[in-house]
Amino acid sequence: MKPAPAGFSSMNVYFIVVIQILIAGGTHIVAKAVVQDVDAATLTFIRSIISTVGLGILLAVKVKRITIERGDWGKLALLGFFGLPINQFFYLYGMKFSTAANGALLYGVTPVFVLLLSHFILKEKITAKKTAGILLAFAGVAVVVFERGIDFSSEYTYGNLMILLAVIAWALFTIYGKPMILKYGAIQTTCIAMILGMLIFLPVGIISIAQFPLATLGAAHWAGILYLGVGTSILAYLMWYYALGRIDAAKLAVFANGQPVVATLLALAFLDYTISGEFIIGGIVTITGVILTQLG
Repeated sequence: MKPAPAGFSSMNVYFIVVIQILIAGGTHIVAKAVVQDVDAATLTFIRSIISTVGLGILLAVKVKRITIERGDWGKLALLGFFGLPINQFFYLYGMKFSTAANGALLYGVTPVFVLLLSHFILKEKITAKKTAGILLAFAGVAVVVFERGIDFSSEYTYGNLMILLAVIAWALFTIYGKPMILKYGAIQTTCIAMILGMLIFLPVGIISIAQFPLATLGAAHWAGILYLGVGTSILAYLMWYYALGRIDAAKLAVFANGQPVVATLLALAFLDYTISGEFIIGGIVTITGVILTQLG
């Protein structure tokens, strides 16, 4: 990404990140509501079509000439694979069985996965304090994932594990996206990566939508799908990559800690959700571990 213009305030970046977190927090509520009536594959496909059209228009307007080097197309396709077929599909699939608050809390562990994967992929060192934070964060996650008992046959546990897989994909989307953003900018990187991700998911999407009765979808369903397609897949993704081009990945990832707070408050207000003691304990332990990781 090109350097920020002279006089550019870092506060502008953090303001954008806060808006991104509010949108992302709302995503868990909307996704939980819509996925009850629309299967994850169909929802992912419709969402991706909407976002691809929007991103394609944005790319045509903002980027006069696509400047991707031949060797980077595979890297952008990998970003698209992490960002859409893995992250979006498994998240929506898991949300059918889990809760909005759980989904948000698990995404709050993004900084831990970013740090771990940076260690193994980028060979970055992990201090003793960060190690303690990682262990503490995973202990908290374990409490939440197995909130209803350690039963791998349980749909609730299964849903949480699927969301956790989506979080790992989001961390990889963040790590591998950094060099592409610095090279091509947030708009070009996001648009091309997500368009390629949609093309990768296309065969699954066509089969799923061909079997789904679209006529059963009401105005509320379409409003939710538009929120996911435009609010999350376009605005939130662009904001995330925009900020990633200006601040360190680990510092940006820690903002994901705000998602559980936003999502839990919205779940209490709009969904039939009750906070359990296990969720509170697991949430406190998880966030404490994440903060310790950042301070280390």
